[in-house]
Amino acid sequence: MALHLDTSALGHLPKGVSAPAYDRSALTPGILHVGVGNFHRAHMAVYLDRLFATGASHDWALVGAGVRPGDAAMRDRLAEQDWLTTVVELDPEGLSARVTGAMIDFVEVDAAKTIARMAETDIRIVSLTITEGGYYVNSRTGGFDAAHPDMVADAATPDAPKSVFGMIIKALRLRRYVGLDPFTVLSCDNLPENGHVAKQTVTGLARLYDPEFADWIDASITFPNSMVDCITPATSDRERAMVSDKFGIVDAAPVVCEPFRQWVLEDTFPQGRPALETVGAEFVENVAPYELMKLRILNGGHAAIAYPSALLGHHFVHDGMADPRIRAWLIAIETREFMPSLKPIPGVSYAAYFDKILERFSNPEVGDTVQRLCLDGSNRQPKFVLPMLSEALAEDTAFQGLALEVALWCRYCAGTDDSGQPMLVNDDNAEMLTRLALASKETPSAFLTNEAVFGALSESDAFQSAFAAWLDHLWSDGVEATLKVYVAQSG
Repeated sequence: MALHLDTSALGHLPKGVSAPAYDRSALTPGILHVGVGNFHRAHMAVYLDRLFATGASHDWALVGAGVRPGDAAMRDRLAEQDWLTTVVELDPEGLSARVTGAMIDFVEVDAAKTIARMAETDIRIVSLTITEGGYYVNSRTGGFDAAHPDMVADAATPDAPKSVFGMIIKALRLRRYVGLDPFTVLSCDNLPENGHVAKQTVTGLARLYDPEFADWIDASITFPNSMVDCITPATSDRERAMVSDKFGIVDAAPVVCEPFRQWVLEDTFPQGRPALETVGAEFVENVAPYELMKLRILNGGHAAIAYPSALLGHHFVHDGMADPRIRAWLIAIETREFMPSLKPIPGVSYAAYFDKILERFSNPEVGDTVQRLCLDGSNRQPKFVLPMLSEALAEDTAFQGLALEVALWCRYCAGTDDSGQPMLVNDDNAEMLTRLALASKETPSAFLTNEAVFGALSESDAFQSAFAAWLDHLWSDGVEATLKVYVAQSG
């Protein structure tokens, strides 16, 4: 009979399931984390769990927090199990499970209570996992989106904010008022220069109603950049049943993830930090080259395989990777265009990193879906693919594969697969994208008129020409034949 997960179960976990190797009652808080989803619990929480097991940094335990209705539901599930989480690593050589205990509390999902907890003395880091699209960035300028309704509302009522950034500002104001040192703001989201983006949003919002305080934040608060990585599929009844059946634990919110994780951070924490370098995190002076490596080789690689996999009818990512047509296309574009766009990092082999990416993408235990990779292309393309394309055009380097990747996205947005069957376009802007994609069948430039995505790229004659040629190939000859044309080209 499966064991319900809570503190009382820790001494009776089934054989093969690891328990926290430390006294949770001796932990004290140091980090308030907003966004206690699967990725956070597979990544930061696992690093801290491992660190606490060494006997170090026990004053850096996690306090969860959230701002969305879904966060309240997560809090309710975790409260029933004393904030414990079962993390299953999906290693093809054999699955393993551990119960992690790095989180010791979760603030009620209420703005005033979250602000009050941020303002308490023990919180020295406020960290965020709020998705790439949660930072109120103007998609055209890259700057702070001051006109967003959420930001307008918080600027009008700064003492009763609804956004996490308004809460951070209010908490910092309270700490400053009583003479308490400010906390560090640490973004753990997958976007370039995430610390700089978080700072841009916090100071941008503060400047709307208190320019002096915005200047103080700019001068006084650190926002380290960090690069995070661990493929973490969504939890469904399938995963809950697997944890119960295979590991004998009833967990309302287990996490499954690949056995690989990476965390590279800038070491700017004036109020101190946990000794994460002892459990595999890397602290460096400049995260940007590592971010770029990941964004281009991994995230760009995901974009490259997503749309042909969908168009060829694959459901799981590992099935796409087992398709020689898609695997050959990924290897070709990575080696010809993605990796050559990167400057060297001392001690880092891009070829070895890509070999690991191939292994990770091919892992059948992860069960990552093609639909997830296709999600939100209108936000992901400008972050992961189009900067490479703009750079290649400016520097007159190879860009045909990048143009083909955009054409594959367009063909996917048309809403039918390569056999003509209807297909869900997984994007908040699906209606507009499908309309433009269908218009592009006759007039290829129609898709590129989406200025929010393409900006000045739509004015490039070279890109327009290459995009039109590849799109014509896709409609006329199909995905398989088109990928073969690119793979057959000389590098």
